[in-house]
Amino acid sequence: MDTLSVAAARMELAIGKQAMLQGWVRTRRDSKAGFSFLELNDGSCLANIQIICDGDLENYETEVKKLSAGCSVSVSGEVKPSGGKGQATELHAARVTVHGWADPEQYPLQKKRHSFEKLREWAHLRPRTNTFGAVARVRNTISRSIHNYFQEQEFLYVNTPIITASDCEGAGEMFRVTTLDLEQLAKKETTVNYAFDFFDRPAYLTVSGQLEGEIYATALGKIYTFGPTFRAENSNTSRHLAEFWMVEPEVAFAELPQNMDLAEGLIKRIFGDVLNVSSEDIQFFNDRIDKTVIETLERICNSQFERISYSEAINLLGQAETKFEFEPVWGQDLQSEHERYLTEDAIGRPVIVTDYPSTIKPFYMRLSDDEKTVAAMDVLVPKVGEIVGGSQREDRLDVLSHRMQQQDLDPEAYWWYLDLRRFGSVPHAGFGLGLERIVQFTTGMANIRDVIPFPRTPGSAEF
Repeated sequence: MDTLSVAAARMELAIGKQAMLQGWVRTRRDSKAGFSFLELNDGSCLANIQIICDGDLENYETEVKKLSAGCSVSVSGEVKPSGGKGQATELHAARVTVHGWADPEQYPLQKKRHSFEKLREWAHLRPRTNTFGAVARVRNTISRSIHNYFQEQEFLYVNTPIITASDCEGAGEMFRVTTLDLEQLAKKETTVNYAFDFFDRPAYLTVSGQLEGEIYATALGKIYTFGPTFRAENSNTSRHLAEFWMVEPEVAFAELPQNMDLAEGLIKRIFGDVLNVSSEDIQFFNDRIDKTVIETLERICNSQFERISYSEAINLLGQAETKFEFEPVWGQDLQSEHERYLTEDAIGRPVIVTDYPSTIKPFYMRLSDDEKTVAAMDVLVPKVGEIVGGSQREDRLDVLSHRMQQQDLDPEAYWWYLDLRRFGSVPHAGFGLGLERIVQFTTGMANIRDVIPFPRTPGSAEF
């Protein structure tokens, strides 16, 4: 007897097999003819499989007829053709073993529909719903696609630190990591003596693995990081998380054009894999969440990303008949409404905006010959705006030192980063892609808190 997933058992190839299925009951219906129908799901696919339980099962009256949503079972029997609509197979049970009960009076998911906001209160149970099971599978497909894309191009996967002493973005919105007794410090109202702290200096949760990634890129050529990052930004919006996952490639001997090609290729690879591998789940999101999901993904896969400079973008925005909440002005960052206008109205497909003013970008981006702009790039897509941000890195020691001075950064804190420019410096480039942002875009889910298993937001760290 084979142990099959529900996904495998639903395929016609499984017909005639003696199989064991294990999962959670979604529904039970009893027939007047003396048998019951169970709908079973194990998370391997969106759809359930129908289980036929005859009344002559030894535990039919004592257990099978008491099963309800949320109960966990193992069912053994034969996979047979099904006459039911939308299903090729069903399992005729020879044995049903109940592992865990779920009291229908207390199980929160007995109700057919809950708001996504309500389901966030039950983050331990919401993966059992159709929507969040589908989100998890699509997220898995995207993660695997990212790894495959880079591995196939001989990138090295590098694990960069989660605990760091440096601020990559220079914004200062970082979570502190300490072993000091904060209650005692608060009572004493004294200056912190980091000699007593674990790392003998201030330490933080990382906002990016980029700087450490550059270390390995300038030794091993092509690398990528893929891990959790943290931002202590007090933003209670549908687009912000305090903990999120980033993929950050870094490529030695690469300049901005190669960087743009790499980012465009990654996005197209992800969307193509999702359409092919997770077609059932994407169809669900297209039917239930956003009716344009499939059309949007297909259009991006088949489009050539437009490439324009920041100055060209400002000109296009200045010519727009649309009334913006924030006036587009050269020298100020583009707002989400500007980015969406460029992709949805002005150009009608994904856009890569380059050459941003140096005053609004971090110190590590390469200063252009005009000394006013940097070799930065943002990839913009419809509905969302920016989905990738990156740049060619500043590889000249004197220019980098000056940029750090302009942004009031202590060069002593970045001595190792400056060393990379002292010893065998090379042109190199990279970017960051937020996993949650691309899962949100792919699924059409409105709130980023619903595309990560356990969202961390201001005032929320329940699980």
